Amino acid sequence: MKTVLFRIAVILSILSTAGVSSAANTYGLFVSATVLSKSNCKFNSATATLNFGSLNPASTGNATASTSITFICRGSAANATYNITQNYGLYNTGPNANRMQNTIVLTQYLPYTVSLSPFTATVPKNATQTLTISGTILATDYENAYVGSYSDTIVISLNP
Repeated sequence: MKTVLFRIAVILSILSTAGVSSAANTYGLFVSATVLSKSNCKFNSATATLNFGSLNPASTGNATASTSITFICRGSAANATYNITQNYGLYNTGPNANRMQNTIVLTQYLPYTVSLSPFTATVPKNATQTLTISGTILATDYENAYVGSYSDTIVISLNP
């Protein structure tokens, strides 16, 4: 008698778990983490101006300008490795194709290039660093440019 009851209980148990496993629902869980740098670099000023001044269309030379901004790296690490990047401005036509827009005739643009130096390095913490920003407008780009003022805004990012 014990054997028969045991067999019936095992059969009922198998039937009940078969129904549960076919009705099971699964859920995928995405797991992520971000490891923060031991260093923290910040610009000392929020803005800078790269001013090419007045351009004479009769000139045969490229127009150049430069400015510099300072930054400092702090944190628990003795040294910081930083990386500085830039976007291509508000009026670019693609990577490395910066353009300033005429402030009156919004369909007129003036191409220019910008370079950053140094854009990466390993430096001691708490030491002020200088970033030099250089720009060039080719003479062939401004010799027939529409008269007036031109401007653009680029974003320079400092990591970490």
